[in-house]
Amino acid sequence: MIVAIDGPAGAGKSTTARALADRLGFRYLDTGAMYRALTWLALQRGLPLDRVASSPSWRTRTRSSSTMAVVYGSTATDVTSSIRELRIDRVVPVVARHPEVREVMRDRQRALGATGNVVIEGRDIGAVVAPDAAVKVYLEADPQERARRRVAERPGIGADALVTDLKLRDSRDAENTHLAEGAILIDTTGLTLDDVVSRIAAIVEERRP
Repeated sequence: MIVAIDGPAGAGKSTTARALADRLGFRYLDTGAMYRALTWLALQRGLPLDRVASSPSWRTRTRSSSTMAVVYGSTATDVTSSIRELRIDRVVPVVARHPEVREVMRDRQRALGATGNVVIEGRDIGAVVAPDAAVKVYLEADPQERARRRVAERPGIGADALVTDLKLRDSRDAENTHLAEGAILIDTTGLTLDDVVSRIAAIVEERRP
C-alpha cells in the first residue's frame, strides 16, 4: 500500500510523513532528500547540476527513516545534516526541474515504493510517481505559517533569508508541484502534528485492503 503526500516547502510534508510511517509501521521515503543528496554530490564533485543523475556510479542509501547516505563509487557519505543547509535549499530546484533528472529519480522512487507498505512524500508523488497510490494527500499552509516552520527548522539562519528563500523555492518548484486527481487537500495551518497524522491515518485504515 502506498500513501502519497505532496505539497510545497514548509507545509509539513516530511514531519507528517515520517510520523505517519512510524505510527502505521510503514517504510518512509523522502524523495526531496534524494534530490538534495544529488545536489550535494554535484556541488562536492563540481559536476553539472543537470547531469549528475545519469552517472551509473551514483545512488542514495537510506540507513533509517531519518538518515541518508550518498554512495559514489565505493565511498558512502552520511549527508543527513549537510543536505538541509541553505546552500542546498537554494540550488536544489535547479537540479530537480530538469526532465532527465526527474525521469531517473522517478524510476528509482517507483522501484523503492514497489514492495510493501510505504509513505512517500514529495511534490509530484500522487500525480506522477505513484498515480495508483491507495491514499493521496496534498498538504498546504498559509505563507506565514510555512515561513515560521522553516525558521524553526533552521534556527541558525536569519528569518528574512529563509522567507526570501521560501518565495524563490515556490517560484522555481511550481511546475513540479502537483495536486493529484483524487488527492485529499489538508490545510495544516493551526493544526498540530498529531491532528494531521491522525486524520491521514484514519483515511489509510479505511482504505486498507
